[in-house]
Amino acid sequence: MRIVQDGVRGAMANRLGRSDRSALGRWFWEIDRVLLLLIAVLISIGLIAVAAASPAAGARYSGGSVTFAPLYYFYRQLMWIFVAMPVMVAVSMLPKSKARRFSIAGAVLFTFLLFLTPIFGQEVNGARRWVGFGFAQFQPSEFLKPLFIVSLAWLLSLRDKDKSLPVVPLTGLLTGIVALLLMQQPNFGETIIFAAVWVLLLTLAGVSMRFLAILGVAALAGIVLAYFFYPVATERIDAFLFATEATDTYQTDSALRTLTAGGLFGVGPGAGTHKFRLPEPHTDYIFSVIGEEFGLIACFAIALLYFGIVARVLIKLLHEEDGFLVLATAGLVCQFGLQALINMAVNV
Repeated sequence: MRIVQDGVRGAMANRLGRSDRSALGRWFWEIDRVLLLLIAVLISIGLIAVAAASPAAGARYSGGSVTFAPLYYFYRQLMWIFVAMPVMVAVSMLPKSKARRFSIAGAVLFTFLLFLTPIFGQEVNGARRWVGFGFAQFQPSEFLKPLFIVSLAWLLSLRDKDKSLPVVPLTGLLTGIVALLLMQQPNFGETIIFAAVWVLLLTLAGVSMRFLAILGVAALAGIVLAYFFYPVATERIDAFLFATEATDTYQTDSALRTLTAGGLFGVGPGAGTHKFRLPEPHTDYIFSVIGEEFGLIACFAIALLYFGIVARVLIKLLHEEDGFLVLATAGLVCQFGLQALINMAVNV
């Protein structure tokens, strides 16, 4: 197998010489192969995890029917991987200027869709976060995240050319608009992610510590106000800090019970039973399914894999001089890591 791989790589190298300045040629010579391998491993692990969670999700959403397809969500995930991989490669081939314009246009489009979501969105579990119908439903906020981060990075990078440009208040205004739209859904978790990445970008852009301290005080005041006037925040904070016997902790208890049921090495693929009690085994609580069937060591390995991806990207940025690339890439990879951290935290 190694000989075949080396032969294929050698053939491609001969075909795509270093002087080849086509999009494919640049991609072949400039791509970080180690990072690409780590991402491929993560995608493969995700597919295996969805296969493990699929029977539990199918049983829940089929209403207990014995005719449901146990691997329905696995096949759906596999289909989206086949769709997403070419898109990932195509986007990675885009020149910086085109990627920036694409992100700005996409951010405008999905912000508009985010505005329409509370009005025309489909209600799922008491929240309106989805637009579209049937199989074509999607969450605008998920598509908006990377596009919005790149757009903010572009605006903040303009400070390098002209310090007098009011890009900091402008990015704050844009982030505030997105946060208000998300809270209308309601989607408190995504609101926190957008705000956190904005603060991170401000820090990397060289905003003064005094301004960041003021933001910290404002954030604390915002959390207090949200606790008193935003029911979703009140419910989440009460459940976390002031839980009593009357507090509904079924989801968190079930997640932790499932996560630890497999011990260090798990009960084996497909052998888990606690996963059938989870509310969203193939999405929100898939980390718990991994813990039950593959063990806590597998969970630790996945956490290390995420850490490795984030660390490798940030280390590569130490030698980058383009301010826009530093801000955009750091924002994207930190959003990626923060999303994973929140998901793991929800499960424990």
